[in-house]
Amino acid sequence: MKFETRLKEIIPRTHNVTSFRFPRPAELSYKAGQFFFITLKAKRKELKKHFSFSSSPTEKTHVEFTKKLSDSDFSNTLKALDEGTWARIDAPYGKFTFEGEHEKIGLIAGGIGITPFKSICQYCTDMRLATKVTLLYGNRTEKDIAFRKELEALKQENKNLKVVFTLNEASDEWKGATGFITTEMIKKEIPDYKETVFYTCGPPKMVELMGKLVEQLGLPKTQLKREYFTGYK
Repeated sequence: MKFETRLKEIIPRTHNVTSFRFPRPAELSYKAGQFFFITLKAKRKELKKHFSFSSSPTEKTHVEFTKKLSDSDFSNTLKALDEGTWARIDAPYGKFTFEGEHEKIGLIAGGIGITPFKSICQYCTDMRLATKVTLLYGNRTEKDIAFRKELEALKQENKNLKVVFTLNEASDEWKGATGFITTEMIKKEIPDYKETVFYTCGPPKMVELMGKLVEQLGLPKTQLKREYFTGYK
């Protein structure tokens, strides 16, 4: 459905990642993992982009997208937004979804590719699904981890949710996993990987690499769902 709306809330997530919330119409239905198109006005022209929902279908009061802000025209438009700013939303789209159809899922994310997985983890928790969920989330540094507090809170609430943060440039104080996500890390954190359906999301190169890792584990392509985040600008 298409509808006009106004920005409800701006939420900083990290030093360069921000969430934007809009009121959710009662008639809007979507699935965890889907995306939508948003149109904004800037300098007498309209700018349109698509984003994954970082909100969950279980959250009835709002819809949300989250973006890593750069120096692009769209990012600069977002930086200048105020609450109450006009927008047009066209939703939902996409088949990168989860509604409880698998007993075990492994979510592999890099950077801002976390957004659909935030939605999926929230959905699984709110719906009290029995699905065993393991999230492997890679970032460069600790300050780059988006939704860290939210994911840790979901982990406390959901005994079936395991969250693993891994950093490429960890400080001496960091006590979590380090390095890139590898087959060894997957085997360690998801020992029952052969019975797990994997989802991976992020920049195209990262998604292709994760696809190769799953193949190296000897799993069929049917056990991997991919979402490419293109057009980061």
